[in-house]
Amino acid sequence: MSAKRIFILDGHPGETSLSRLMAETYAKAARAAGHDVRVRHLHDLDFDADYGDGGYTNPKTLEPVLEQVLSDIEWSEHLVLTTPMWWGGIPAKLKGLIDRILLPGRAFDTRNLRPSGMPGPMLAGRTARVILTSDTPGWFFRVFYHNALMRQLRDQILGFVGFKPSRFTHLTGASHPKDGLIDRWVRRIEKIGAKAA
Repeated sequence: MSAKRIFILDGHPGETSLSRLMAETYAKAARAAGHDVRVRHLHDLDFDADYGDGGYTNPKTLEPVLEQVLSDIEWSEHLVLTTPMWWGGIPAKLKGLIDRILLPGRAFDTRNLRPSGMPGPMLAGRTARVILTSDTPGWFFRVFYHNALMRQLRDQILGFVGFKPSRFTHLTGASHPKDGLIDRWVRRIEKIGAKAA
C-alpha cells in the first residue's frame, strides 16, 4: 500500500472530546503505517463562522487559519472528519467552517457545469472518512432519520465538491458509553487509520 496524504479535521468545538480522541487515534495509526498526516482541531481555530453578506461575487476574506485548512484539504488525498451529531446536524462552528471555506472557485466551479446542471467539483480525486459520534442508535438513525446527516455530508457537502467515496463510521452511545466501549472504538479506529481508509 502506498503512502497517502491525509488531512484530519477534529470537528468538535471543545478542547477535549471523543471526536478529538478518535482524530488523534486515527492520526497515530496512520503515521505508524507510513502515511503523511496533518491534523487540525476546530477548537484551536479562531475565525468568524458567519458568512454574512458574502456571495459569489463578493466573498468574505478568509482568515489565515481558514486558508491553512483549505490548503490542507487541497494538499490531501484523503480527508478524515470527526464530529458529533448535535440536534440531527453538525456543530455550528463546524458548519460555519464549511460555509466559509468550500467556496466557488476553490471547491466547486459554477462556470463548468456537469450534465446535471450542477457546478463542477474542484476537489475531485479525493476520498473521505467521517467518524460520527452520537447517542442515537444506528437502527433508529436509519429507520426514523433516514441517515439524514450522513446523506447531507456525503452528497450535499463532500460529494458536491468531489470527495468520492465518503465512508462513515458511526459510534453510538457516546455520552454514556458502557464499560470497555471506548477501548473497542479506539481499536476499531486504529485499524481504519492504519489502512488509511
